[in-house]
Amino acid sequence: MSDKMAKKDVTKPISLDPRGGRPRDKCETHIEGIDRILNGGVPIGNIVLLAGTVGSGKTTLAMEFLINGAKAGETCCYISVTEPSSKMLSNLQTYGFFDESLVKEGKLNIFDLTVINDRLGVERLDGTYTSKDMEALLGAFEDIVDELGITRLVIDSITAVCYQLPDRGSIRNFIFRLSQFLSTFGCTTLLISETVVDSNTQTYSIFGVEEAVADGVVLMGNIIRQGDLLRSLQVVKMRGTKHSRARHLIELTPVGLAVVPLLKWGQDGGQAFT
Repeated sequence: MSDKMAKKDVTKPISLDPRGGRPRDKCETHIEGIDRILNGGVPIGNIVLLAGTVGSGKTTLAMEFLINGAKAGETCCYISVTEPSSKMLSNLQTYGFFDESLVKEGKLNIFDLTVINDRLGVERLDGTYTSKDMEALLGAFEDIVDELGITRLVIDSITAVCYQLPDRGSIRNFIFRLSQFLSTFGCTTLLISETVVDSNTQTYSIFGVEEAVADGVVLMGNIIRQGDLLRSLQVVKMRGTKHSRARHLIELTPVGLAVVPLLKWGQDGGQAFT
Protein backbone atom coordinates (compact mmCIF):
# COMPACT_ATOMS: atom_id res chain seq x y z
CA MET A 1 0.00 0.00 0.00
CA SER A 2 1.37 3.44 -0.93
CA ASP A 3 2.02 6.20 1.61
CA LYS A 4 -0.65 8.26 -0.09
CA MET A 5 -3.27 5.56 0.34
CA ALA A 6 -2.20 4.93 3.93
CA LYS A 7 -2.71 8.61 4.80
CA LYS A 8 -6.16 8.50 3.24
CA ASP A 9 -7.12 5.47 5.32
CA VAL A 10 -6.35 7.17 8.66
CA THR A 11 -8.05 10.46 7.84
CA LYS A 12 -10.61 11.33 10.51
CA PRO A 13 -14.12 10.97 9.05
CA ILE A 14 -16.21 14.11 8.71
CA SER A 15 -19.37 14.05 10.82
CA LEU A 16 -22.54 14.83 8.90
CA ASP A 17 -25.60 16.71 10.09
CA PRO A 18 -29.01 14.93 9.89
CA ARG A 19 -29.76 16.52 6.49
CA GLY A 20 -26.51 15.31 4.95
CA GLY A 21 -23.46 17.36 4.02
CA ARG A 22 -20.85 19.12 6.12
CA PRO A 23 -22.13 20.82 9.27
CA ARG A 24 -21.56 24.60 9.41
CA ASP A 25 -19.81 26.34 12.28
CA LYS A 26 -22.25 28.13 14.57
CA CYS A 27 -22.35 31.54 16.19
CA GLU A 28 -23.71 30.79 19.65
CA THR A 29 -26.15 33.39 20.96
CA HIS A 30 -25.56 32.29 24.58
CA ILE A 31 -29.22 33.15 25.20
CA GLU A 32 -31.00 30.56 27.29
CA GLY A 33 -33.04 28.27 25.04
CA ILE A 34 -32.34 29.92 21.69
CA ASP A 35 -29.17 27.95 20.89
CA ARG A 36 -31.13 24.77 21.64
CA ILE A 37 -33.89 25.83 19.23
CA LEU A 38 -31.24 26.56 16.56
CA ASN A 39 -29.38 23.29 17.12
CA GLY A 40 -26.26 25.04 18.42
CA GLY A 41 -26.66 28.62 17.21
CA VAL A 42 -26.89 30.74 14.05
CA PRO A 43 -24.64 29.51 11.21
CA ILE A 44 -21.69 31.89 11.00
CA GLY A 45 -22.10 34.49 8.25
CA ASN A 46 -25.90 34.21 8.09
CA ILE A 47 -27.97 37.36 7.76
CA VAL A 48 -31.13 36.95 9.84
CA LEU A 49 -34.33 38.96 9.77
CA LEU A 50 -35.47 39.48 13.36
CA ALA A 51 -39.10 40.40 12.72
CA GLY A 52 -41.85 41.48 15.07
CA THR A 53 -44.30 44.05 16.29
CA VAL A 54 -43.61 46.89 18.71
CA GLY A 55 -42.75 45.69 22.22
CA SER A 56 -42.04 42.09 21.24
CA GLY A 57 -38.43 42.18 22.52
CA LYS A 58 -36.50 42.47 19.24
CA THR A 59 -33.98 45.08 20.35
CA THR A 60 -33.40 43.40 23.72
CA LEU A 61 -32.67 40.05 22.06
CA ALA A 62 -30.38 41.71 19.51
CA MET A 63 -28.41 43.60 22.16
CA GLU A 64 -28.00 40.50 24.32
CA PHE A 65 -26.74 38.65 21.22
CA LEU A 66 -24.09 41.34 20.72
CA ILE A 67 -23.11 41.68 24.37
CA ASN A 68 -22.74 37.93 24.84
CA GLY A 69 -20.46 37.85 21.81
CA ALA A 70 -18.41 40.78 23.16
CA LYS A 71 -18.03 39.02 26.51
CA ALA A 72 -16.69 35.99 24.63
CA GLY A 73 -13.99 38.16 23.02
CA GLU A 74 -15.69 39.01 19.71
CA THR A 75 -15.91 42.52 18.28
CA CYS A 76 -19.55 43.48 17.82
CA CYS A 77 -21.44 46.41 16.32
CA TYR A 78 -24.89 47.94 16.67
CA ILE A 79 -26.05 50.45 14.07
CA SER A 80 -28.98 52.56 15.24
CA VAL A 81 -31.11 53.96 12.45
CA THR A 82 -33.87 55.74 14.37
CA GLU A 83 -32.69 56.17 17.98
CA PRO A 84 -29.65 58.12 19.26
CA SER A 85 -26.90 55.85 20.60
CA SER A 86 -26.87 57.83 23.86
CA LYS A 87 -30.49 56.83 24.49
CA MET A 88 -29.71 53.20 23.62
CA LEU A 89 -26.81 53.12 26.10
CA SER A 90 -29.03 54.65 28.76
CA ASN A 91 -31.64 51.94 28.25
CA LEU A 92 -28.99 49.21 28.42
CA GLN A 93 -28.01 50.32 31.92
CA THR A 94 -31.20 48.69 33.23
CA TYR A 95 -30.11 45.19 32.18
CA GLY A 96 -27.86 43.02 34.30
CA PHE A 97 -26.17 41.50 31.23
CA PHE A 98 -24.79 44.89 30.11
CA ASP A 99 -21.15 45.67 30.89
CA GLU A 100 -20.11 49.24 30.11
CA SER A 101 -16.44 48.24 29.93
CA LEU A 102 -17.23 46.40 26.67
CA VAL A 103 -17.90 49.79 25.02
CA LYS A 104 -14.74 51.34 26.44
CA GLU A 105 -12.64 48.36 25.27
CA GLY A 106 -14.06 48.54 21.73
CA LYS A 107 -15.72 45.14 21.92
CA LEU A 108 -19.19 46.67 21.63
CA ASN A 109 -19.39 49.48 19.06
CA ILE A 110 -22.54 51.58 18.68
CA PHE A 111 -23.03 53.91 15.69
CA ASP A 112 -25.81 56.31 14.68
CA LEU A 113 -26.78 56.04 11.03
CA THR A 114 -27.45 59.78 10.97
CA VAL A 115 -23.82 60.40 11.90
CA ILE A 116 -22.65 57.97 9.20
CA ASN A 117 -24.85 59.78 6.65
CA ASP A 118 -23.41 63.15 7.65
CA ARG A 119 -19.85 61.90 7.27
CA LEU A 120 -20.67 60.46 3.86
CA GLY A 121 -22.27 63.71 2.77
CA VAL A 122 -25.62 62.01 2.19
CA GLU A 123 -28.31 64.70 2.34
CA ARG A 124 -31.49 62.85 1.25
CA LEU A 125 -33.38 66.09 0.73
CA ASP A 126 -36.42 64.19 -0.58
CA GLY A 127 -36.16 61.47 2.11
CA THR A 128 -34.74 58.77 -0.16
CA TYR A 129 -31.31 57.40 -1.03
CA THR A 130 -30.02 57.79 -4.57
CA SER A 131 -28.01 55.00 -6.20
CA LYS A 132 -24.85 56.91 -5.27
CA ASP A 133 -26.03 57.20 -1.66
CA MET A 134 -26.75 53.47 -1.50
CA GLU A 135 -23.27 52.65 -2.80
CA ALA A 136 -21.73 54.98 -0.21
CA LEU A 137 -23.75 53.43 2.61
CA LEU A 138 -22.84 49.88 1.62
CA GLY A 139 -19.21 50.96 1.44
CA ALA A 140 -19.41 52.49 4.92
CA PHE A 141 -20.90 49.32 6.40
CA GLU A 142 -18.21 47.24 4.71
CA ASP A 143 -15.45 49.51 6.03
CA ILE A 144 -16.81 49.28 9.60
CA VAL A 145 -16.97 45.48 9.49
CA ASP A 146 -13.58 45.09 7.80
CA GLU A 147 -11.54 47.68 9.73
CA LEU A 148 -12.91 46.83 13.17
CA GLY A 149 -13.03 43.08 12.58
CA ILE A 150 -16.74 42.86 13.38
CA THR A 151 -18.10 39.31 13.75
CA ARG A 152 -21.59 40.21 15.02
CA LEU A 153 -23.67 43.05 13.58
CA VAL A 154 -27.17 44.40 14.29
CA ILE A 155 -28.96 47.00 12.15
CA ASP A 156 -31.94 48.48 13.99
CA SER A 157 -33.99 48.73 11.99
CA ILE A 158 -33.64 47.57 8.40
CA THR A 159 -37.24 48.73 7.91
CA ALA A 160 -36.22 52.36 8.48
CA VAL A 161 -33.44 51.97 5.89
CA CYS A 162 -35.84 50.39 3.40
CA TYR A 163 -38.23 53.33 3.73
CA GLN A 164 -35.43 55.48 2.32
CA LEU A 165 -34.88 53.29 -0.76
CA PRO A 166 -36.90 54.16 -3.87
CA ASP A 167 -38.49 50.78 -4.69
CA ARG A 168 -38.62 47.04 -3.90
CA GLY A 169 -35.94 46.26 -6.46
CA SER A 170 -33.55 48.62 -4.68
CA ILE A 171 -34.42 47.03 -1.33
CA ARG A 172 -33.71 43.53 -2.65
CA ASN A 173 -30.43 44.66 -4.22
CA PHE A 174 -29.34 46.49 -1.05
CA ILE A 175 -29.96 43.53 1.27
CA PHE A 176 -28.50 41.02 -1.20
CA ARG A 177 -25.26 42.97 -1.57
CA LEU A 178 -25.13 43.58 2.19
CA SER A 179 -25.43 39.85 2.84
CA GLN A 180 -22.75 39.06 0.24
CA PHE A 181 -19.93 41.02 1.88
CA LEU A 182 -21.05 40.21 5.44
CA SER A 183 -20.94 36.50 4.62
CA THR A 184 -17.49 36.94 3.06
CA PHE A 185 -16.24 38.48 6.32
CA GLY A 186 -17.91 35.76 8.40
CA CYS A 187 -20.07 38.38 10.11
CA THR A 188 -23.31 37.04 11.59
CA THR A 189 -25.99 39.72 11.30
CA LEU A 190 -29.43 40.47 12.72
CA LEU A 191 -31.60 42.87 10.71
CA ILE A 192 -34.46 44.11 12.87
CA SER A 193 -37.69 44.24 10.90
CA GLU A 194 -40.86 45.96 12.02
CA THR A 195 -44.13 44.22 11.18
CA VAL A 196 -47.78 45.13 11.49
CA VAL A 197 -50.60 43.06 12.93
CA ASP A 198 -52.72 41.54 10.17
CA SER A 199 -55.18 38.81 11.10
CA ASN A 200 -55.44 37.62 7.49
CA THR A 201 -51.80 37.54 6.35
CA GLN A 202 -48.58 36.60 8.13
CA THR A 203 -45.91 39.13 7.25
CA TYR A 204 -42.25 39.29 8.25
CA SER A 205 -41.51 42.76 6.89
CA ILE A 206 -43.26 45.90 5.72
CA PHE A 207 -42.20 45.55 2.08
CA GLY A 208 -42.36 41.75 1.69
CA VAL A 209 -38.88 41.60 0.15
CA GLU A 210 -36.46 41.31 3.07
CA GLU A 211 -37.43 37.78 4.16
CA ALA A 212 -36.81 36.33 0.69
CA VAL A 213 -33.20 37.55 0.64
CA ALA A 214 -32.31 36.82 4.28
CA ASP A 215 -30.77 33.49 5.31
CA GLY A 216 -33.03 33.26 8.34
CA VAL A 217 -36.26 34.63 9.75
CA VAL A 218 -37.00 34.77 13.48
CA LEU A 219 -40.52 35.97 14.26
CA MET A 220 -41.28 37.66 17.57
CA GLY A 221 -44.76 38.65 18.62
CA ASN A 222 -47.37 38.80 21.35
CA ILE A 223 -50.00 36.34 22.52
CA ILE A 224 -52.99 37.24 24.65
CA ARG A 225 -53.49 34.51 27.25
CA GLN A 226 -56.15 34.89 29.93
CA GLY A 227 -55.90 38.66 29.72
CA ASP A 228 -52.08 38.76 29.79
CA LEU A 229 -49.93 39.88 26.86
CA LEU A 230 -47.11 37.34 26.49
CA ARG A 231 -44.11 37.58 24.16
CA SER A 232 -43.41 34.76 21.70
CA LEU A 233 -40.56 33.63 19.44
CA GLN A 234 -40.56 31.29 16.45
CA VAL A 235 -37.79 30.40 13.98
CA VAL A 236 -39.46 30.39 10.57
CA LYS A 237 -36.34 29.55 8.56
CA MET A 238 -32.60 29.29 9.08
CA ARG A 239 -30.35 28.19 6.25
CA GLY A 240 -27.46 25.95 7.24
CA THR A 241 -28.93 24.26 10.30
CA LYS A 242 -31.75 22.05 11.44
CA HIS A 243 -34.01 23.90 13.87
CA SER A 244 -37.28 23.82 15.75
CA ARG A 245 -40.21 25.62 14.13
CA ALA A 246 -42.36 25.50 17.26
CA ARG A 247 -43.56 28.69 18.90
CA HIS A 248 -41.92 29.45 22.25
CA LEU A 249 -42.67 32.04 24.89
CA ILE A 250 -39.97 34.41 26.04
CA GLU A 251 -39.58 36.30 29.29
CA LEU A 252 -37.59 39.52 29.59
CA THR A 253 -35.79 39.31 32.92
CA PRO A 254 -33.28 41.71 34.52
CA VAL A 255 -30.49 39.30 33.49
CA GLY A 256 -31.69 38.80 29.91
CA LEU A 257 -34.08 36.74 27.82
CA ALA A 258 -35.34 33.34 28.88
CA VAL A 259 -37.15 31.00 26.50
CA VAL A 260 -39.85 28.83 28.03
CA PRO A 261 -41.98 26.09 26.44
CA LEU A 262 -45.41 27.22 25.34
CA LEU A 263 -46.98 24.42 27.40
CA LYS A 264 -45.86 26.16 30.60
CA TRP A 265 -48.75 28.53 30.04
CA GLY A 266 -51.28 25.85 29.14
CA GLN A 267 -52.66 24.85 25.78
CA ASP A 268 -51.99 27.11 22.82
CA GLY A 269 -55.45 28.58 22.68
CA GLY A 270 -54.57 32.24 23.02
CA GLN A 271 -54.90 34.90 20.35
CA ALA A 272 -51.61 35.57 18.56
CA PHE A 273 -50.43 39.00 17.45
CA THR A 274 -47.19 38.73 15.48
